[in-house]
Amino acid sequence: MNQTEIISIFTRKTLGLTFVLSAAVMAFAQEKVGISGTIVDKSNQPVPYASVTFTHKQNKLFSDATLTDEKGNYKLEINPGNYDISVEAIDYKKSVINKQISKPGSIGSLSIEPESSSTNVKTQEIQGVTITATTKPYKVELDKRTYDPSQDIVSKGGNLQDVLSNVPSVSVETDGTVSMRGSSNVKFLINGKPSALLGIDDGANALQSIPADQIERIEVITNPSSKFEASGTAGILNIILKKSKKTGFNGSVIGTLGYLPQTNLNTNLSWRKGNLTWFLNGGGGYRESKNTNRNNATFFNAANGQRTKTDQESIITSKNNNYNASTGIVYDFNDKTSLNASATVRTFDSENMGNITYNYQFLNAPSLFNERINNGSNNNLAFQGDLGLDHKFDDNGQNLSLSLSLQSNRSYNDTNVDQLSNNAFELQNAINQTTRNKTLIGKADYELPIGENSKIEAGYRIDINDNTYDNDVLERYSPVTDYFSLNDFTYNANYREMFNAGYLQFKSKIGKLGYQVGVRDEYSNVDIKYSNLNPNSAIDNTKKYNNLFPTVFLSYEVAKDNQFLLNYSRRIDRPRSWFLIPNPSYSDNQNIFEGNIDLNPSYVDSYELGYSISKSKLTINPTFYYRHTNDDVKMLVYSDNGVFKTKPINLGSDDRYGLDLNFNWDATKWLKFLGNVDLFGYKTTGVYYDPIMITQPMSFEGTGFSTRARLTSTVKIDKTFSFQFQGFYRGPQKTTNQNREDMYALNFGASKTIWNGNGTLSFNIQDIFNTRAMRSTTTTAEFSRESYMQWQPRQFALSLTYRFKQGEKVEQPKRKKDINSNATGDDQQGPM
Repeated sequence: MNQTEIISIFTRKTLGLTFVLSAAVMAFAQEKVGISGTIVDKSNQPVPYASVTFTHKQNKLFSDATLTDEKGNYKLEINPGNYDISVEAIDYKKSVINKQISKPGSIGSLSIEPESSSTNVKTQEIQGVTITATTKPYKVELDKRTYDPSQDIVSKGGNLQDVLSNVPSVSVETDGTVSMRGSSNVKFLINGKPSALLGIDDGANALQSIPADQIERIEVITNPSSKFEASGTAGILNIILKKSKKTGFNGSVIGTLGYLPQTNLNTNLSWRKGNLTWFLNGGGGYRESKNTNRNNATFFNAANGQRTKTDQESIITSKNNNYNASTGIVYDFNDKTSLNASATVRTFDSENMGNITYNYQFLNAPSLFNERINNGSNNNLAFQGDLGLDHKFDDNGQNLSLSLSLQSNRSYNDTNVDQLSNNAFELQNAINQTTRNKTLIGKADYELPIGENSKIEAGYRIDINDNTYDNDVLERYSPVTDYFSLNDFTYNANYREMFNAGYLQFKSKIGKLGYQVGVRDEYSNVDIKYSNLNPNSAIDNTKKYNNLFPTVFLSYEVAKDNQFLLNYSRRIDRPRSWFLIPNPSYSDNQNIFEGNIDLNPSYVDSYELGYSISKSKLTINPTFYYRHTNDDVKMLVYSDNGVFKTKPINLGSDDRYGLDLNFNWDATKWLKFLGNVDLFGYKTTGVYYDPIMITQPMSFEGTGFSTRARLTSTVKIDKTFSFQFQGFYRGPQKTTNQNREDMYALNFGASKTIWNGNGTLSFNIQDIFNTRAMRSTTTTAEFSRESYMQWQPRQFALSLTYRFKQGEKVEQPKRKKDINSNATGDDQQGPM
């Protein structure tokens, strides 16, 4: 295709779009008429709070919806035309009739029939025109996939980490690390924003402190649009928390008992009257965990062929207490302007007891037995306050959202370590760490519809992050002598980042082709100040990044609920703050993680080609993907005088490609399947040489193919009782220096509705066969090490949920739903 042909095609498309938009603008000039009506049952009794949707047969933009009042009456202004009128209400069958609207006035009464059974009516809720009891757990949209955990029996009574273990395209590793399509560089958002609830570095402990029953849905965004921040090369997980939309006073309470010992009690309360909505979510619990690590290493001495063997075993048990409370209000000044304010506080306390043993075997010397006994405590306090203003300029979708978020997170970590050598006292460490984070996030998002199917979106965002780290490591060689500081590990550091971003994107549809193009500009200024007790150790390093990140999304609708999806995005992986601190860890003097202040961002070009078909009983979404990463960050593991050190470095390139297949199949009325299969290949290239740390260049090269798979089967015995099996498999992976073995696990859950639908009793077992553990072998010219790690052994839990004062939803359905809108998006927390 030559340049002239390309210009000609572009011109025709542009003219076609202009005519479509002009016609839509002219159509807007039509005058609306006021209509009214009543919804009644077969006994001619009014049906309150029924959802009434008017769908225009020729022009979707003219479609509108409303709800009936307490007496079953409704009023609405719409354009004249031919409409399909849909009526839905709790305990009633959906009714659809066709009617020509030509003049103002009453269209009379519409009758709806009751459902044949109401055994579980308490679990059915209407949101707009969707009955949540029939909602599919997995949805595919233009720029994201949405997972609804309400039907996930296996994670009932659990936490966010348990829920993520069941989300398609997402994996939770044995150390609690969350990855997407094999990459752990995942960006977490809470209600569309970074959150103090997840701590400074999104640790596993933070994921365990958010109860599963407070999660409305999870948005899996593997290739985010320009509306989202460009960090997180693997993608974004947006956790949307619940906010009730029912009249009157409503609530639920859920309690959980389990083993390894765990107890939880959480509640969700809401009250709505008139223009004011108030909510309160909170609770807390106790949980124990057990982490097991084993490392068997052989060190090679090239000069004389001698070998030294080290056998290490670490068992760490933790006792954790967490409490959280979130409250907020939404006040509607009128039908176009609303104010929302909320505050959240979370505390997390833990006591950690660890026992690490080392057995050294020398070729020409006696064996040596070392033991490190760790006793530590952690106290974490997080606070977040949010303020937002939403304004609708008209009923056509022209909106402005402003938000401000203030966040604070403080963490204290104290650890005492006793080291024994052949059962005799050798040394003692006292480690005190304090970490503080303060964040301000300001956002503005604007939407402007153009015609029937087009929209312009633009926004600005500013982030100011300030992290401080204070680390004090003391040591002594006798229980009666004074401590002295380890100068290399006693330090203070400050990480400050100012982040400015703006985006502009346009979405539209021409015939069956939908498209969205956008660009995002991000400017980041990072200042790092670091010093330890060694002389001349002070470092002041400033990093500045300014990049453009384009995104393109295309969809072609073959038929209804049957479309191809093609997209591209450029993304960035900015190093986490503690990756840049030279000495962040000293809890184990034989395995030390150290940061790298010279670490730079990685840049990723990500491509996806997907197909989605959704029928009444089957949804299939295969996606081919390819990601190319420059300056990829790898973890360098090397030996320094027998001590293993791990350090992040920029190294070469990384290519990943594969097929990510998700499906949801209602095989029968009593059997359902939700599955995910990820078949992927990888190629890593790079050479690293540092004469100070290692004696010869290290090659990071690896090519291979591996798999991940998950299958959840739900069996419905009757309307009140169901159970689930959920299986997970991860195939082996191999690089030049490391072989990682395959891993699998099987979970079980059961749920019973009781008390006429007001209660739910659930039971689950995590890792039935106790097989969820990571095994790997690392080999270099200096050593060979076999590793085993299990984050948590088998667990089971019993939970009881009680729901009371179940009112009915009164949220107005959306005025307009264009072809590319985020139908399940949280408008008042629009991500950026």
